[in-house]
Amino acid sequence: MAAAGVTPLLPGLLAGTAHAAPALRTGRPEFPLMRGGFATDVFVDAADDPAVLRAAGDLQADIERVGGVRPRLLHTVPEQTAGLVVIGTIGASPVIDGLIAKGRLNVSRVKGSWEASVTQVVDRPLPGVDRALVIAGSDRRGTIYGIYDTSERIGVSPWYWWADVPVEHRDDVTVPAVPFTRHEPSVRYRGIFINDEQNLTTWSHRTQEPDKNIGPETYKRVFELLLRLKANYLWPAMHPYSDFFNKHRENPELAERYGIVVGSSHPEALLRNGVHEWDPWAAEHRSTDGSLPVYDYTVNPGVISDYWRARARQNAIYESSWTLGMRGLHDTALETKYATTIPEKVVVMNDIIADQRRILTEEVGQGAEPQIFIPYKEVLDLYNAGVQVPDDVTLIWPDDNHGNMRQLPNDAERRRTGGNGIYYHLSYWGRPKSYLWLDTTQPAKVWQELRRVYEHGADRMWIFNVGDVKSIENGLSFAMDVAWDVNRWHADDAGDAEGVGGVEGAEGVEGFLVEWAGRQFGHRHGHEIAAIRTEYYRLAAELRPEFIAKGLLSVVHHGDEAARRISAYEQLLERARTLGAKLPEAYRNAYFELVEYPVHGAYLMNLKYYWADRNALALRQGRGAGTNRFADLAEAAHSTEVALTKRYNTEVAGGKWDGIVNPYPSQIPKAPGRPAVSRVARQETSGLGVASEGNETGTARPLSFFSGTSDRRFVDVFNAGFLAASWSAEVSHPWVLLSESGGSLTEQTRVWVEIDWDRAPEGTYEATVTVSGADTGQRVDVPLSVRNDAERARRRRRGFVEAHGYVSIDAAHTDRRVARGGARWRTVRGLGRRSGAVEAVPSTAAPVTADFAASAPELRYRVRFSGTGTFPVTVFRLPSLDERGRRRVALCLDDQPVTVLSGQSVATGNRGDAWARNVEDGVERLTATVTVTEPGEHELRLFMVDPAIAVDQIVIDTGGLPVSYLAPPESYHPMFNPGR
Repeated sequence: MAAAGVTPLLPGLLAGTAHAAPALRTGRPEFPLMRGGFATDVFVDAADDPAVLRAAGDLQADIERVGGVRPRLLHTVPEQTAGLVVIGTIGASPVIDGLIAKGRLNVSRVKGSWEASVTQVVDRPLPGVDRALVIAGSDRRGTIYGIYDTSERIGVSPWYWWADVPVEHRDDVTVPAVPFTRHEPSVRYRGIFINDEQNLTTWSHRTQEPDKNIGPETYKRVFELLLRLKANYLWPAMHPYSDFFNKHRENPELAERYGIVVGSSHPEALLRNGVHEWDPWAAEHRSTDGSLPVYDYTVNPGVISDYWRARARQNAIYESSWTLGMRGLHDTALETKYATTIPEKVVVMNDIIADQRRILTEEVGQGAEPQIFIPYKEVLDLYNAGVQVPDDVTLIWPDDNHGNMRQLPNDAERRRTGGNGIYYHLSYWGRPKSYLWLDTTQPAKVWQELRRVYEHGADRMWIFNVGDVKSIENGLSFAMDVAWDVNRWHADDAGDAEGVGGVEGAEGVEGFLVEWAGRQFGHRHGHEIAAIRTEYYRLAAELRPEFIAKGLLSVVHHGDEAARRISAYEQLLERARTLGAKLPEAYRNAYFELVEYPVHGAYLMNLKYYWADRNALALRQGRGAGTNRFADLAEAAHSTEVALTKRYNTEVAGGKWDGIVNPYPSQIPKAPGRPAVSRVARQETSGLGVASEGNETGTARPLSFFSGTSDRRFVDVFNAGFLAASWSAEVSHPWVLLSESGGSLTEQTRVWVEIDWDRAPEGTYEATVTVSGADTGQRVDVPLSVRNDAERARRRRRGFVEAHGYVSIDAAHTDRRVARGGARWRTVRGLGRRSGAVEAVPSTAAPVTADFAASAPELRYRVRFSGTGTFPVTVFRLPSLDERGRRRVALCLDDQPVTVLSGQSVATGNRGDAWARNVEDGVERLTATVTVTEPGEHELRLFMVDPAIAVDQIVIDTGGLPVSYLAPPESYHPMFNPGR
């Protein structure tokens, strides 16, 4: 297997510098970092930044990890050597500056940039040095990233420690001689928020620092990971069960030594952790009457101001980010006893910001940047009502905690000198439901929103909430890749260079998964692992495993939609296990952590609730032994899930991750636990029961079959008691096929019914499956409705064909797309509940509110109806937001009048309302009607009203659509779903 780091596609590198076989292109021999058991010395000037010197030590260690020999780290150039690694920062390293002055090092695309670097092989760079690998950065972090680029090129993954990705040994360690340039990042500050971190705290306390709850030993690992991922920014852990960052003075000192900018989250003004620090401060600064001051600026402005000032003075020497504004303690709303109205609170917030700015000027001076203001939750209402944020302060726009940006900067805000940024959740604790356990947000969803914010000028700072760090490895890597080079990834694999987002050389978002998996497990496995992850994310887009609950998914409609999900998970797990068995033993830990555990854990979370739902249905149907069997299966799935997590924490990597992964932590919201199940008392009886698909009980709703989609339907035959019962099944026509036709059962069996379309006559027919009980004399008829269209006629049809009482369309499966007014619809692969969704772009386009057929970009779908009538149409759109605007799409049939559908545009933060349903389901269902005046082919037309709206599926109910969580399977289409 190829080493994971051989000729990687690193993010942020200029085109043509990192795309394979550079040594062959230049004809120059590769530069040896280790050969014949000898490692090439590494030089860095002692006067360079301490963060650069520290990172040079990591390169030493990485070369040793690959080749087994540790090079020397020198601070003076040797008198004579065949090779030397020269590391330095422009303007801080005399050796680097000398090479530039002599024209030996080309830094024209680097010098003066932010965090850029060049890596270049130079012959005879210095007296006595025959050849050198020179790594030069525009600033200290530019140099550091150049160092870690080299580490990754020789096969050391950024995740070598945090995900146990092995470093494959090589006797000769070389890098290509071609210049390797890292350009300036798309986003200036790129970082994470460690939040809701109980599991990380538990693990840290158990394995890293028994006397602390996340301290410097843990932060060393975090800082190194961030730098290897080309990040530069951190909001530290802040909950009651964690030590606050400044509790250990080594923490900010370490951050400075690593080159990490430390800030604080929206409730932590001026680096103060209110959860831990306010109460002791208040106790030491009591009111004149001896009472404790409250954290309310309208009551105690002086005490609070001094509280902030103390931290500004303490951390003034470090590279910090300063959060302005105020919220309540521990992520609660702003408290203002003497300001009760919105206008009054606006005045208070303006006073707070002015006070904080004065503190920073007096205590920190010109180095007090960046300063940020985060209009999170209720603070957004105050900002929109008139809070005056100074022009040089960066506005950090939050999402709705579920990956949907609430509001983006307008033209005036984009002109601010402080610029704009975002706070985005890959993990979340809060309403309406939390998702803290697994990485379940589709990369395509992340890409769609990040691309949108970048187009709106939010490029100064991106902060991602990553929870405990572990389990978000893939999502975090992708977010940092996009933050460095927003044009690196594209909407789909076709390249689609037309319009916004069309970047020459860009790859589809799925290409990231291929590349990333290849860098961890070897390039030949990249495509298969990417396919596994893509399907894993798709299933989570249907329903996050953390959001599963009893009764959500139908177990009676659409072939048992819950069982179809379970089958998809089973196939996915089998693929994951098959590939995992092919990997060398050294890769098993990393593969379990990054691929197998997420798939297996999500599967088991779904499985236990599937069996619990079958158990509840069995009880309603009057099943006997089968009811208890489903209860046993539900509890067994839960026990298996618990054992799987125990394996992660106690066996994988020798127990290294003890406590890091836990779906059921004690102090934060849990994933769904053991589902409640029911059992029935054993009775020495038997009895025949039958329930067919589409019916909770009985068989009244016929089983529907259509030759285009070649459906199969189920009939459950069950025992109403506990003693074995005999049964048999007969069909009314020989072209009706059964998976089994009789036997003896104690619990239940599922009989699959299909049609032999080669033998079935053309036309529409009724048929019957009769189930009989040999012991009881019972007979139950199951009606069938069978429609067999002529093969030639069906193939001549050009669009979707109505059947089963509905038309179901994947929105990306258009018959025609029409771009208008500089806007268009594009497919974003890997987005939504199917293979991809369609999005109206550019996101900055003007809304279209009239004359849609002439002005709005359009999607067209041919649909063949068998009858006439007025039918409901449901458009499944992805729940993006715009709290300053609207979220609309329009539709019509043929040339009939257009109906505009308005979606939820505001995040309420509530439970049980439209916004809550949308983020729980991952879609919003917008409904209108169309009128079909005559049978035959028609054209359904969908128009953009507001840009950046994304549509996943469209369903037309022609009279037979059952209520279910998911949309029904896609209807017959000769190209997209040709059936048999």
